[in-house]
Amino acid sequence: MPNILCVTPSLPAADVSEFVKFMKASPGKYKFASSGVGASPHLTMEYFMARTGLNLIHVPYKNSSQGYTDTMSGEVQAFFFNLPGPLTHVRAGRLRALAVTSAKRAPQVPDVPTIMESGFPDFEVTVWQGYAVPRGTPQPIVAKIHAAMMKALALPELEKRFFDAGVSPAPQTPAEFVKFVNAETAKWQKVVTEAKVTIE
Repeated sequence: MPNILCVTPSLPAADVSEFVKFMKASPGKYKFASSGVGASPHLTMEYFMARTGLNLIHVPYKNSSQGYTDTMSGEVQAFFFNLPGPLTHVRAGRLRALAVTSAKRAPQVPDVPTIMESGFPDFEVTVWQGYAVPRGTPQPIVAKIHAAMMKALALPELEKRFFDAGVSPAPQTPAEFVKFVNAETAKWQKVVTEAKVTIE
């Protein structure tokens, strides 16, 4: 699933470019919410700040809902949180959605553009989950498990449950998944290092 960039409704920014311009005018003044140091919402904003030159103050919360509440009130000005957590508030007008972080628009919010569409090429962040087995598991067993999972992912009822949860299945072969995990590890290791993220 992607993360979604939302801002407090009072912020004078209707799109990502306006958001960046507004925030750059007062570096170090505005705040962003996350669900904790090192969590996907935090690192996504660190990645975005590195790409755009923004300087925002990180406010980590113990739960996402408090981050939504403080952003709605204007105590915090923005966040990247996992889709579909804030969607109820977006649809009610309590939060303004500016973009999603996936390569393509999320079907749950088809009117919300991607970060890449908004003028920031190659910016893609997905929150993903995968399945692993112990190293050394015989290949026939790996193949059997993989085949069963592919069959399950094709079930219409499971597809609907994923959609309702804001998730888009992205099946891969075991070899493709290993390559993907290695690439993600390198990407986020660089973000953590450059942002000097440390466990508090």
